[in-house]
Amino acid sequence: MSFPEFPEFPAGFFFGAATASYQIEGAYDEDGRGPSIWDTFCREPGRVADGATGDVACDHYHRYREDIALLRELGVDSYRFSIAWPRIQPTGSGPANAAGLDFYDRLVDALLASGISPAATLYHWDLPQALEDRGGWRVRETAERFAEYAGVVAARLGDRVERWITLNEPFCSAFVGYAAGAHAPGAREGRGALAAAHHLLVGHGLAVHALRAAGAREVGITLNPDRLLPATDAPADLAAVRRVGTLHNDVWFEPLFAGRYPEHEAETWGELLPGGDGSYRLDGDLGLIGAPLDFVGINYYRPITVSDAPYRDADPATRTAVDVRAEETWRDDVRHTTMGWPVVPHTLTDLLVGLAQRYPALPPLLITENGSAEADAVDADGRVRDVERVDYLHSHLDALAAALRAGVDVRGYYVWSLLDNFEWARGYGQRFGIVRVDYDTQTRTPKDSYRWYRRLIAAHRARTTPGKDPR
Repeated sequence: MSFPEFPEFPAGFFFGAATASYQIEGAYDEDGRGPSIWDTFCREPGRVADGATGDVACDHYHRYREDIALLRELGVDSYRFSIAWPRIQPTGSGPANAAGLDFYDRLVDALLASGISPAATLYHWDLPQALEDRGGWRVRETAERFAEYAGVVAARLGDRVERWITLNEPFCSAFVGYAAGAHAPGAREGRGALAAAHHLLVGHGLAVHALRAAGAREVGITLNPDRLLPATDAPADLAAVRRVGTLHNDVWFEPLFAGRYPEHEAETWGELLPGGDGSYRLDGDLGLIGAPLDFVGINYYRPITVSDAPYRDADPATRTAVDVRAEETWRDDVRHTTMGWPVVPHTLTDLLVGLAQRYPALPPLLITENGSAEADAVDADGRVRDVERVDYLHSHLDALAAALRAGVDVRGYYVWSLLDNFEWARGYGQRFGIVRVDYDTQTRTPKDSYRWYRRLIAAHRARTTPGKDPR
């Protein structure tokens, strides 16, 4: 029996949904949780749209059982959540906060009781503020503290959590947070951001060792590589793509999967590399960073079109690490989501095939985030008919299926996101969820995309499980 209305995936391929701690949990000052850099950032005037904070968010800390019921009804195989470091170690080091561990203990047990495999991300951007006060990711100490935190969490949850992700999108942590200033901690730096990128990778490597020592079964990292397109075929635009590729992609993939630093880093950053090669790099770091992984998570939403541009500030003392003589060029020939992101599904296929060809030793891939922000409206009957999101998900899953047919080893897919949530510096104005959240009442309303995804999962199981009723 076939189900032509849905993309087809092989037996053993799994489907899930994803969220992140600061975006949904709330309870920012309960049960011993310490402040994070996002608590601080949200309280700085002008940083976040409408002065929004994650203080309450989706109140998942108190409503997690309701959200797990939504996951169970959805039929997902796995739930990807993140653990808030400040709940476990309020100052980023020292003894564990028992109440914080207890919360995730209850969450994991409730997931397992519902037949859902837990996938835990250790760091989704909510660094304890006390560590930022001591230098944050600019300094190696934070990487060392991260490994200690990983060991503490794995010692408590490692017997039940199947899949561990060390970092989520370190590009955003290093370059959006320490160079562009658009995310916490809101810094605009050059060398500091490059040091942060390196120390995030060092922290990842140290955490991999800590997780393995605790008996973790599957360990990986989630990256957000971009499919980069030149605005024209002019040599200047092609060179700009090369520099942006160094910034967005090569900083992570080359040390992790090729055992080297990016080939074009000197061209991209020049004087921003202290001593020409980065004095924060120590002998043995590449071996540490390149510890073997069981999978790599890929977050993907849209391609970026790049054109050449002059430096905004030619002085290395004030130039930031994201000022690489390039700019994003907007295209108007395709639909855009409310984030302003172009919807070009085949670029997901292109990206995955390109990564597999460039890195032969790449571990199996998981799509750990994919979804769209849309202008959802609630009908008079209370229904959210998010046709654009359904089309986005369907077309991108088609593109993912095409990558598998081309030989790319992809094992699973997590939709972003289960719930509408706090969308970082954009506050609550962007809705990515397949479940609508009324932030005044905390009422959850499954959208049409939720129903479509549920049918897709059911059809997949029916097609790949003999005797399974598809309806």
